[in-house]
Amino acid sequence: MKKMFFVSALGLISFSAFSQTAVDKAVVDQLRKDKEKSDKGVSDPKASAKAAFWMDRATTYSSIANQSSELDSSAAKTALEAYKKVVELDPKKAKDAQKFITGEDPSLFNAFVRQGAEKYQNKNLVGALEMFQLAQTVNTKDTLASLYGGIAAQQIDKKEEAKVQFEKYVENGGKDPSVFYGLAQLYRAENNFDKAVATLKKGLERSPGNKDLKSEVVNILLASGKEDQAIAELTALTKSDPTNVQNIVNLAILYDNMNSKLGTKIKDLQGKMGSGKSKTADLTKKLDGEKEKLGIYDGEVKRVSGLLKKTPAKPDLKRQLTDLAAKKKESTDAIASLEAEIKTAQEAAKGNDNSAMETELTKLKAEKKTANDEAIASYKKVLTIDAANYDALYNLGVFYFNEAVQLKSEVDNMNMTEYQQRGKEVEGRVCGRFKKAKPYFEKAIQVKDEAEAKDNLATVNNVLEQFAGKGVACTEE
Repeated sequence: MKKMFFVSALGLISFSAFSQTAVDKAVVDQLRKDKEKSDKGVSDPKASAKAAFWMDRATTYSSIANQSSELDSSAAKTALEAYKKVVELDPKKAKDAQKFITGEDPSLFNAFVRQGAEKYQNKNLVGALEMFQLAQTVNTKDTLASLYGGIAAQQIDKKEEAKVQFEKYVENGGKDPSVFYGLAQLYRAENNFDKAVATLKKGLERSPGNKDLKSEVVNILLASGKEDQAIAELTALTKSDPTNVQNIVNLAILYDNMNSKLGTKIKDLQGKMGSGKSKTADLTKKLDGEKEKLGIYDGEVKRVSGLLKKTPAKPDLKRQLTDLAAKKKESTDAIASLEAEIKTAQEAAKGNDNSAMETELTKLKAEKKTANDEAIASYKKVLTIDAANYDALYNLGVFYFNEAVQLKSEVDNMNMTEYQQRGKEVEGRVCGRFKKAKPYFEKAIQVKDEAEAKDNLATVNNVLEQFAGKGVACTEE
């Protein structure tokens, strides 16, 4: 998560140390004297009972905060307390004090922001946050203090307070896109994806053309598993900025990934649809084997029994007959067990709603074809804009490579009869897919000498050589 993108904001205000010119020194010396006098007056019962004393004290400390923080780095807090004391002691002078407390006169607000920024620059982030929070009590509609408060809170990992501060910034009409981006990241870190997207979209209302906010909407939708929405957002981006190659590459990758996921879903569903039949077939094959064994044992029992009648004195024949009886029992038990398993498998297969699964399979295949076509079209669109785009070249090569591997698995799973019927035809298509992948890997390597592309190209060349050796003609589709 990006945590530092706001820091430059505080750099906009420069607080260099006061140079010791005669005028500056005179101001600081006078404020020091005024401070000492005021501090002594606090313990004077007569002076501290008068509103005028507290008004003077507030003015002194406000001036220190705005001009000479070296005298008191938290002078603004003392000034606020003094103004509140005026309100408490003298209703007639309360109006004058309230101007500062409510921000009508900005000097106290500025004092808090200034001293907060100084604390921030001195790495006192806790103190900085406190100053920015107090500044907001003076001016509740300002965006500067809430912005700085959010920055400080984020730096000390007070995420909840950072959200509060940035939300205030947004509520008060703040427009800086980086704030909306950062706030969205805070929500994203909590997996509050809906809130993160809503924050980004609010930022886009105030900065409609911001590309970072638009891209992050897509990223968060992807992170939350909402691929369809992410594709819709990214498609809109490619239409509003048709020459932005990276957006088109990203859209192609999204469709490519979707194509792969749909392929996996289709395979799983087909496996489920065929699982009952497949299991029954396997069990039936085992059952036939056991029955064949049982027939052999029956024949041996008859043969050995006949010999035993002729030569009853041979103990070896009796032992053979005993062994055959045990083996026959094992086969009989196995047959009974297999027949029970077959019945269970058949019942389970009946429980599958094949009609509903067929409908789902048709739907998934249609979605996969769309994703497949869109991925290829998007990659090729990138190459019409930037013929040397490595990502598009490499990914298109991988795309056709993977199609070849999937087709090859069909050949690998064929029995001899199936291979004789259509094996050569499918191998030709496999060869065609590998051949289609080859030029994309070659061009990708010319653009960027990457090991992954070189390894894949070596594999493709090796496979094509094997097909050539077998006399397989490549069929390009």
